Parts: sequence; structure tokens; C-alpha cells
Amino acid sequence: MTARTTKTSSEEPPAKRAKSSAGHADRKGVVVLDYGSQYTQLITRRIRELSIYCVLVPGDVKKESIVELAPAAIILSGGPNSVHVEGAPKVFDGFWDYVKQNSIPVLGICYGMQLIVHQWGGQVEPADKREYGRMPIKTVSGSKLYGDNFVGFDTEHVWMSHGDEAKVLPKGFTCVAKSEEGAIVAIENPTENVYGLQYHPEVTHTENGTATLKRFLYDICNLSGNWSMEDVLKEQLEKIEAQVGPNGHAICALSGGVDSAVAATLVNKVMGGRLHCCFVDNGLLRYKEGERVMRMFSESLHLPVTMVDASERTLGKLKGITDPERKRKIIGAEFIQVFQEFADSVEKKVGAKPAFLVQGTLYPDVIESCPPPGKGQKHSHTIKSHHNVGGLPEDLKFQLIEPLRELFKDEVRKLGAIMDVPERFLKRHPFPGPGLAVRCLGDVCQEGALDTLRLVDEIFINSIREAELYDEIWQAFAVFLNARSVGVQGDCRTHSFVVALRAITSADGMTADWYPFEASFLAKVSNKICNEVKGVNRVVYDISSKPPATVEW
Repeated sequence: MTARTTKTSSEEPPAKRAKSSAGHADRKGVVVLDYGSQYTQLITRRIRELSIYCVLVPGDVKKESIVELAPAAIILSGGPNSVHVEGAPKVFDGFWDYVKQNSIPVLGICYGMQLIVHQWGGQVEPADKREYGRMPIKTVSGSKLYGDNFVGFDTEHVWMSHGDEAKVLPKGFTCVAKSEEGAIVAIENPTENVYGLQYHPEVTHTENGTATLKRFLYDICNLSGNWSMEDVLKEQLEKIEAQVGPNGHAICALSGGVDSAVAATLVNKVMGGRLHCCFVDNGLLRYKEGERVMRMFSESLHLPVTMVDASERTLGKLKGITDPERKRKIIGAEFIQVFQEFADSVEKKVGAKPAFLVQGTLYPDVIESCPPPGKGQKHSHTIKSHHNVGGLPEDLKFQLIEPLRELFKDEVRKLGAIMDVPERFLKRHPFPGPGLAVRCLGDVCQEGALDTLRLVDEIFINSIREAELYDEIWQAFAVFLNARSVGVQGDCRTHSFVVALRAITSADGMTADWYPFEASFLAKVSNKICNEVKGVNRVVYDISSKPPATVEW
């Protein structure tokens, strides 16, 4: 294992921050109980976009956890279950007494509304006609849920996705909107502060969806919308300071991406010279990535970074491994081993053993690695193991510092901008922790695979930059398919590799759509790749959205 260190001002003292007796803005926000809807994360995002703090928790969470969060409002999400089926998800025993005693308004969405109707004594049955997609509804004027927001616009289109419906409402509840088919799609009981929507206000296909959420949160729940990234920064600085104390040392795993760089910048404000950053070349980096990233750390971020070459050892353990989940686990475990060795070297150098590991884990990483209940089982299937979450060993020797764990990607970029992280760095496309291993199908050690992938990816990204499309795209990359096709090059028959190109648009990585390049652009890129990259004779473009596909292959 070899290392080199950038020359930076690592001994700058920790940031001096004035302690305000006023503290943070009001942290009491919204808790969303997740019952498995594909749109649940969007509820959290829409609420945060309204400058209100919101956290997503599993639908079977215990009362103690809710009490600790002390929410000002609770939202019950949608889900694929039927409330009248044995074992269907539900709120904890005593939930309705708890919210009434604490005057907490509750909004149920889709399955959440059906759960309200069912538990309050109404009837939910299979719908005579299932409703999916964009459909018109008619609202009742003068309701508390809608108010005067839709005067003159009492017919609007919303996004439906349900097979059951409320047939009989509980006592005290009134219907305030119906679908074209006559189904009850919005209910309220202002006396009990309980409301329900059969449709999804969080999706963009729903007209006035955000306005309806805003009315519930601002006018019914009396929330003020005073949560901001400045509050996140202040709170995280104080949490880190309390966690590490005045003498603790930490190491930070920098990947060259936005997440770890923002996390390191944040922690560096507290720890200064007690933060020791490590950039690992595991042999799975893009073309000249190590050289470029180290220069960026030194010239733009002014972070103290040591580069560790662990390529030979990592690739040695990946040789012959084709299962993508096993590859992620191996890479995650190897990362931790490298960091442990780096921590030992830091201890010898400074005389203090680093007890903390800083990571740029984001909210989608946590959600996708440990999904909530709601798919007809105790927990829904793991989409993938993120190396920061699902790939960590049980006997981890470090305490984790994850200041971005509750944030989405666009929120991380906003946080970085507040801390003056250069814009050109914040706009970098995401790069997966396992690196090219998840973009090389099959054995990454097969002859020529990684070198071919690097060259193809470099041509693709440079072409995007030259076309001035880079900032329009959330993420773009090439994939080595481990498949050969017949071709003709230079009047000779070839049997060469097929590569795929992928470019997506997204706001947070939770959902994504493929980028619609002009056909002439794709033709130019394909021609350049086949001409300049030896061993490639076919290029395909991935037009899969997420869902059903994931971003990476």
C-alpha cells in the first residue's frame, strides 16, 4: 500500500462559531409513516421544499420513537396493501389517543386514508372500478382541507393508484372530494384534526397537489416554514462538536464526489487538523480520476488528503466475482480495511488514534439499503446494498459521522454552496462508491474490461461537455456489458464487445428518466467510440427509467 499527501493547510484551527441562545429554528416538523408506496419519498421532498423539516420512518415504528421526534404533524403514506386483509400494516396501539392528546393533525394519503377510515369504524372494500393514473376529481367548496384555494377550479386532475376505496365513512367524517366515478377521494374530520386523500398530492401529475399539502401544513397544522439549509449546517456543526469532543480525531473517506466532499468540508469546520482525509484508488476509478480528483482537493477545497493505492489488493479479491451484490460487499469491506490501516498510520504520525469515520451517506442510500415495511412482509426487499450502509461490517472499529444522512442530493448541493464549495465541484455528476465495478457486468478483472470502459466513458462525458449538455444531465456514464457482437471493421469481420451509454435526469436519484439526446449526437458518439476504442464494435443507449430500473446497472 503506497500513499502520497497533498500539501494543504491542514493545521488551521477549528472554526470559531458564536453560540446563539436562540438555538435552531423550530425542529418540530412532520413525520411520514411509510407503508410502502413508491411515492413515499416524494412526500418528504415536497414538504422540505415548503421549508418544513420532515423525516420518513417505517410505518410500524414504535410509539417511543414518535414521541422522541415530537412532530407537529403526521402523514400516513400510501402502500400496496389492503387494510381489511389480516396482517396489513397499521399504526401502533394507542396512536389515535396520542395524536389527540398532543393536538397533532394527521393526513392519510391513499392507503393512509383507507387506514383512517378502517380504524375509525368506516368500511373499505375493493373498488367497483379500480382507478390508476391521472383522473379528474370534483372538490366540495368551503372545506377546511381545500378552503378557498380552488374557488373557480373545483374540478382538477389528480394521480390515482388504488384498488380499494372507502365505501362508508366513519362518524364525524365528511367527503370533500369525489372522483368522476363517484369514489370518495378526500375526507376530513376537523374536530378530530384528521384528514385523508385517496390520491397522491406529492406527484407532479396532480394539479394543485403542492398547494393542498401547503394548506394542510401551513393553515391546518400552523407550521411556519422556517427550516433551511442554514439550520441544517448549524445543527450538524453542533452535533459533530458534541460527538468528537475537543481531542477526537477522525478519518474521512473521500471519493471525489459531491457527497463526501461536502461532508468533509463540514466536519473540517469543527475539527480542522484533527480530520485526516483519505482518497482510495481501488482500481475501479474512471480515466485519470485519481490525478484529477487530488488536484481538485488541493486547489479547490483546500482539504488535507492522502491518496492510498489499494488497486492491486481490491482487484485481487474481485477476480472471478460476477454477482453485483457480492462485488458491493467485497468493495465495502475492503474500503473499511484500508481505512483501518490508514487510521493506524495516522496514529503513528500524530500520536492519537482516530475513533471516527466520516462518510457522505445520503438519505436515498439509507432508504434503498434498508427499505421500510409495506410490501406484504415485515420489510420490503433491499434494492441494493450501498457500501456506506449495507456493505459495512458488523465489527466496525469506528464511530460513524454521517452529517448528510437525512439529506437528498440537491439539498447536499445547497449545503455545499452555503459553505462556499466551488460550483464546478458541486455540479459534478454522482459516481458510485463501488466505482466501475457496478458498471462492468461480470468479472471486472476480465481482460481489457476496465480499460475499455474507462476510454468509452471518457469519450461519452467529453462529448456531453462539448455539446454543453453536462449541467442538464443528472448523471451520465458508460457500461461494459460483457457481451460480444458480430461486426465489420476495416473490411474484416469482428467479434467485439458491446458497450452501453446511460444518461438520466433526476432531482434526487430516487426516481429518474433517460435523457433524450438528439439522434445525431448519439450517432457521433457511437462512431467515435467504435473508431477509437479497440475491441468495441457496437454501442447501445439505455432508455430505462427508474423505476423499473435503477440508475446503475
